[in-house]
Amino acid sequence: MADQKRDYYEVLGVAKNASADELKKAYRVLAKKYHPDANPGDKEAEAKFKEASEAYAVLSDDEKRKQYDQFGHAAFSNGGGPGAGGFDFSDIDLGDIFGSFFGGGGGGFDFFGGGGGGRRSSNSPQKGANIHYSLRIKFDEAVKGCKKEITLDMKEECATCHGSGAKAGTNPVTCSKCGGSGQVTYTQQSLFGMVRNVQTCPDCHGTGKIVKDKCPDCRGTGYITRRKTIEVDIPAGIDDGQAIRIRDKGEPGTNGGPRGDLLVEVHVPSHPNFQRDGYDIYSSVPISFTQAALGGDIRISTVDGDVIYTVKPGTQTDSRVRLRGKGMPTLRNKDVRGDHYITFIVQTPASLTKEQKRILEELDETFETRYRAKGNPAEAKPNASQSTSSAAKDEGKGKKGKSSKRKSFVDNIKDIGRDFFE
Repeated sequence: MADQKRDYYEVLGVAKNASADELKKAYRVLAKKYHPDANPGDKEAEAKFKEASEAYAVLSDDEKRKQYDQFGHAAFSNGGGPGAGGFDFSDIDLGDIFGSFFGGGGGGFDFFGGGGGGRRSSNSPQKGANIHYSLRIKFDEAVKGCKKEITLDMKEECATCHGSGAKAGTNPVTCSKCGGSGQVTYTQQSLFGMVRNVQTCPDCHGTGKIVKDKCPDCRGTGYITRRKTIEVDIPAGIDDGQAIRIRDKGEPGTNGGPRGDLLVEVHVPSHPNFQRDGYDIYSSVPISFTQAALGGDIRISTVDGDVIYTVKPGTQTDSRVRLRGKGMPTLRNKDVRGDHYITFIVQTPASLTKEQKRILEELDETFETRYRAKGNPAEAKPNASQSTSSAAKDEGKGKKGKSSKRKSFVDNIKDIGRDFFE
């Protein structure tokens, strides 16, 4: 009885306002779970499979769904159709769902002796396949954008047979195997009746025509392969692995269909100094310890060229700064750009002269001693540099008024920096 049936929306586990895609997805899950081939001998699974198929057959059809929403199961109680529950499965196309169960190589399926409406004929106009091409460009070209010419083999319509593939003065004939439909139908018995599997005709390959006398120029293919050069406009900011689509430059379509597209996959090698992350650029810049301590202007390389940046006094190693708008251009708008992040690496000199050591030791005496090794001050002996320094101080006191003056401590530090890093 109709009033004993479960609600179709409940059967599929979807809301009453579910979209066609949501219905299809829900049914696909149930069909795979309860299909008899996956549950041989399980009557309960078979019943649930029938129930789900019935629910999807109704709800996937806009007109039947409208009737069901208005009248419920009573809308189909007097239908007398061949399907379960008194409605007709014949105009429901379930081929895309059951293809994984019954094979078919892309063909359609007709359940319960129906016509399998909604399928596109194999000999209808179909778009050609896409062509894939790999192109390598430089990092700088990815930043600014560029134009590249590529050369590849492309199929063009044969000028002799105008794409028919037939010899001049002859015409293709209708395929005797499929009768010109481009499809052949195979019938097989299933638990739910006869299932008709529709496949592409193996003789005419879906065209519905057979070329008996082939064109000598194209050998019956209808196309001539020629070497072509195409200009590719590569936008600024393109990243490694992204593809550019050039429409109508792919393989020719069949039965009058449009050509496919050319997909140019761009490969960008890494840069020795810059690392890219999205539209941002990262790099490391070495600075001397005097530049880090005292600050000053330095020259930094960016994707746009060198810029002058003022280092703040007291900069620590691994400090990071951001140069706004100095990253990669975005694909949608080349005037909108990412940022360039700079990490400063403070370099320490590996060797020093005696004078430089003396100056640094003198500098160290002015800092806090928390990092020095602790010892008994009474046992501490002045080293040579300290003695020299003390003697120099005494001598300086006795030579007041003379024209010779020692450089200031800051000047000495700057001299060290110049000796090592300039």
